[in-house]
Parts: sequence; structure tokens; C-alpha cells
Amino acid sequence: MIYVCPLSKIDETVTRIGASRMVSLLNTGTALTRPAVIAPENHLLLLMNDIAEAQEGMTLPGEDHVRNLLDFAGTWDRAQPLLIHCFAGISRSTASAYIVASALSPHRDEVELANTLRQASPSATPNPRLIAVADDILGRGGRMVDAIRAIGRGADAFEGTPFGLSL
Repeated sequence: MIYVCPLSKIDETVTRIGASRMVSLLNTGTALTRPAVIAPENHLLLLMNDIAEAQEGMTLPGEDHVRNLLDFAGTWDRAQPLLIHCFAGISRSTASAYIVASALSPHRDEVELANTLRQASPSATPNPRLIAVADDILGRGGRMVDAIRAIGRGADAFEGTPFGLSL
């Protein structure tokens, strides 16, 4: 199971779900304390801004970010949940959960998975740049992009409510 939460809910979510692996998607300079139960080698920190187009002074999510995410997810034995978080738990983390679920369940329909994501998280608004890069890397021919576009922007929220996404 993949779980998603905002930065403010990491400790309580790790404790509740028993995660031993974690992906953090944050802006450079954002303070983060890795929970002690997450070993350093089981933590992937990806530094990028939550943007969809290049902006001066900001880090655009790119191919290296997605490849590192896919490599990290590919070594996950699924014995315990994987926690993915960003600052708000709405955009970068929901995109990453969708990407990991797509990669680890390659025959799962993109639209069904996007609809499952929307049902699990009404506020999910997956970062379109991360989705587009992953769609290309995974050879999905635009189906991931179209599926995420079809669910639209999520409900307005300061931060997302922690949720799980099954594979």
C-alpha cells in the first residue's frame, strides 16, 4: 500500500501505518526531520518546486526526479507501506503515488487508477509536469496525462488529508 500525507503529518502517519520507507518531495531549504524508524537508505529526498513550467530560480520537476522515484520504488519489497509526502500532500506527492502505482502495476488502467486516486483524496491535484515526464518514461502514450487531466483539480485545501492508494 502507498500512503500520502503532508509534511505536518509525517510522524503520526508513519506511526499509524508502520511505514519503513519514505519519499519526500520538497523545495530546497524546507526543514525536514526524518522519523527515526525510517533508515537513511530507506528515504528518498527529491528536491523540486511544485511547478509545471520552468521559472527562474526554481527547480522544475524533471526526468532525473522521476527516474530516481521509479528506481527507489522498484526496490520496495512491499512488506510494509511506502509513505510519500510533499509539503501539502496535494500535488507532488499525489503525482508520485500515481506514478509509483502505475509503474508497479503496469497493466492497471490509467483512468481507473486516476479515479481511485480522486476517490481516496478529494483534494489531490497531481503535479502535471511529474505526470507528463513519467508518462513518457513509462511509455504510456499520453494515457497518464489524459487520465489525470480528466479528474481535474481537486477541492481547495490548505493541506491534504492522509490517504492510502492500493496497488
